[in-house]
Amino acid sequence: MALQIENLGQLDRKMTLEFARADLAKAREAQLAKVGKTMKMAGFRPGKVPKSIVEKQYGMQVDFEIQFDKASELFFELSKKEGIQLAGQPRLEPKSELGADKIIFDAYFEVLPEVKIGDFTKAEVTKYATTIADAEIDRALDVLRKQQVHYHPRGEAGPHGDGGANTAAQAGDQVIIDFIGKIDGVEFAGGKAENFEYVLGEGRMLPEFEAATLGLKTGESKTFPLSFPADYHGKDVAGKTADFTITVKKVNWAHLPVVDDNFALSLGVTEGGVTKMREEVKENLDREVKRRITSLLKNEVMDQIDKHCELDVPKSLIASEQERLVESARQDLMQRGIPNAKDAPIPAEMFVEQATKRVRLGLILGDLVKQKDLKASADQIKAEIDEQAATYEDPKEVVRWFYSNPSRLKDIENLVLEDNVIKYFTSLAKVNEKAVNFEELSKLN
Repeated sequence: MALQIENLGQLDRKMTLEFARADLAKAREAQLAKVGKTMKMAGFRPGKVPKSIVEKQYGMQVDFEIQFDKASELFFELSKKEGIQLAGQPRLEPKSELGADKIIFDAYFEVLPEVKIGDFTKAEVTKYATTIADAEIDRALDVLRKQQVHYHPRGEAGPHGDGGANTAAQAGDQVIIDFIGKIDGVEFAGGKAENFEYVLGEGRMLPEFEAATLGLKTGESKTFPLSFPADYHGKDVAGKTADFTITVKKVNWAHLPVVDDNFALSLGVTEGGVTKMREEVKENLDREVKRRITSLLKNEVMDQIDKHCELDVPKSLIASEQERLVESARQDLMQRGIPNAKDAPIPAEMFVEQATKRVRLGLILGDLVKQKDLKASADQIKAEIDEQAATYEDPKEVVRWFYSNPSRLKDIENLVLEDNVIKYFTSLAKVNEKAVNFEELSKLN
């Protein structure tokens, strides 16, 4: 029975549990018999060790286990009976001796907080709008063209020409060079290379290096000073000035494919040529715009919901979320191939703020969904799956893939829930619509 429940703070509670040791007699005998069946001891066959010896060696351990199990069982039974909304697992502390006739435990636990939903009509958010025009489609096609770039030696005739009369290295050219660097007349580690290849203007090299290469022709050399930044990754040369000599071995100009039906075919557009390709590019950009606008609005809505609601956050839930974030960070390190990532010391304290915000928002959304009946319906889940599947070659197979796994369905359900919350919130809050172009949209956080 529960002797009493004490309020130890905003969410902290203590429940005192009491039960008779005699009530555990049958469970105790059964557990000792189970232990005896597998117990091994010199001079006895397995399972034939005398009961008195089993009792002497394992009696206290069995008492400890069954008393904790009983206390845990009683705690959850009483919690359910009294309608206690638990925030996490209890911490059980025995207050009596193992052999006492009356066993007493104190159970320390946290309850879920009361969420005070604020007045969303006083909130304000921005919803962006972007229209994809021909200019955005052209820029996207330029990116696709650059992904298929290939190079030809300047001044040498070929199927795509010779690159023009000027054979000197220009922005966008691929150059192959030898270089050697010296500090105070002495070569330094990493300051020498042969047949080094890079593209002028991509920012791979330090500015002085690229500036010195521009204008040189195949076979020409140049010596120039180069000052390494104080925060340069190479500590031995950081903050120092070196004299570099470069020799250009080859200058190649970039040839980009022409936007024609052949280019469309290379991108997998088998019918419709350039016209169909532009339509598909626009569809992809429209999807990206929709995703981006939805993400920005969602983040702002969640921040405003958090701002307009009040609650106390259970410490146990924050600690659990910190553990999840630590494990997620460790998995990320392992996927990136970081040595010894599995045992990397990642302090949970660094995730306190993030964990608190996640738990707080999760509790608010859970309460909001319940209060305002914003649950995801089966039709909404199906519509979301159908929309995502439509972007694949075989939509039916994608739909089957979603419905074959409960965790995937749960992810879709959560997306729909978020969408329901956003729609509910924006039906009350002031929504400022703002038109931005695609480039501006991509830079928004």
